[in-house]
Order: sequence, then structure tokens, then C-alpha cells
Amino acid sequence: MMRQVKPRVLVVDDELGVRKALHRGLRAEGMDVVTAGDGPSGLKLARTGSFDVVLLDIMLPGLSGYRVLQHLRAEGVTTPVLLVSAKDGEVDQADGLDLGADGYLVKPFSFVVLVAQVRAVLRRAAPDSARGPLRLGALEVDRALRQVRWDAAEVALSPREFALLEVLVGRAGTVVTKDELLRAVWGDEQAATRNVVEVYVGYVRRKLEAVGAGALLRTVRGHGYLASDAQLDEVITPAGRG
Repeated sequence: MMRQVKPRVLVVDDELGVRKALHRGLRAEGMDVVTAGDGPSGLKLARTGSFDVVLLDIMLPGLSGYRVLQHLRAEGVTTPVLLVSAKDGEVDQADGLDLGADGYLVKPFSFVVLVAQVRAVLRRAAPDSARGPLRLGALEVDRALRQVRWDAAEVALSPREFALLEVLVGRAGTVVTKDELLRAVWGDEQAATRNVVEVYVGYVRRKLEAVGAGALLRTVRGHGYLASDAQLDEVITPAGRG
């Protein structure tokens, strides 16, 4: 029987206390949570499309939540976004919804209400989780069901392993640096380091090797990691160093 992976939530808020509280509370509700503390970092993470919902504060350093949302929708990123703000005016809420937000929460809010809003957004998005499956050779990464298959064999991954593989397969043929993987999969979690990326790539590679798909995931020394079913000299040259 195929194992379902927890919903992934991105929390973008400049208040460390809020990030910690939401990280702890949403994890207790059975969700996988990544956090960011400013607009540019939140935008980079949300652009990966690897989240099921984004909790986005409006008043952010570097780039406001409105601008982050505007960029995402202009780039075709359809991940549901719940705006969070201390502003409770009708005009503010209307502006957010007009930009493509899926909901609006006013601080201070009840955590129970927040969780209910998140679950409602997840239910609405579930039928069309229109991000179709990613494929690389015989490998399928089903983003709607959060499952990975190689031919008929299921590859059982943890939420973090799934997120890492999703980023790599989503950018198949391109070298992804360790820093890019850190931002996309771990956000601004303080315990995460480049060494953690190496460890998790090792976990994923061993699980792929167990079903005969180990050759799809490669290390490009001095640059990062590559998902490809082509010969190494046929792939795109890395643009940066990891």
C-alpha cells in the first residue's frame, strides 16, 4: 500500500517567535513545515512549487508579501497562499485577494482557525493538484499523492527526502547546488547545513539504488547534484558552484 506524505507548508514571517510557534504547532498537526524570515527568501522557496500551501505575512523586509504574491502569480506558480497581516481593513483584504491570495488572516489570530483555513485550502486544492507528476525515465514523482515510483515499485521516502527529490527531478538535466537545495527543502531552519544536504542525498540515492534507479541521481563535484537519465557529458553545464 502506498504511503502518503505529510502536506508541506511554507511559513514566511519576519517575527522569529511567530515562525517558531507556527513551525511547532503545524508540525504537531501532522504537517511538514519550512520557514523563511524575509520576502526574498520566501519568494525563492515558494518558486520551487514544492509546497502545498504558503502562509505569507504582508509586512516583510526586502519584499512585501503583496509583491511576493504578485511575482508568484505572474510566474505561473499556483500554490495556494494565505496572507497574514495585522491590517484588518476591507481594502487590504480585497487587494490581497485580487492579487491571487486564497485567504486572509488578521493578526492576532486563533491557531485553531489558522489550521482550519490551511486544511480548507488543502481540500480545495486536492482535486486538481494540477501540478502533474514529474517523470525521469521510468521514475515518477507524483506531486499530488506525494509518492515516488520506479516502474511498478514504490520508493518510500520521508517528507524531506521527497522534497529533495522533487526539486532535483523538477530541474532534471540541470545541476542544483547545495545552497539551492538548502533553501528549497530546509528554508531558514538553523540546524540545516550543507552537510545535511549530503546526508539526505545519500539517503535518497540508496533508496533509488534499491529499486535499480541509482544512476539517475549524480554528484557533480564542486557544483552540486544532478538528476538525469542522459550521459553526463550530454547534460546542461552547471551555472554556479554549490
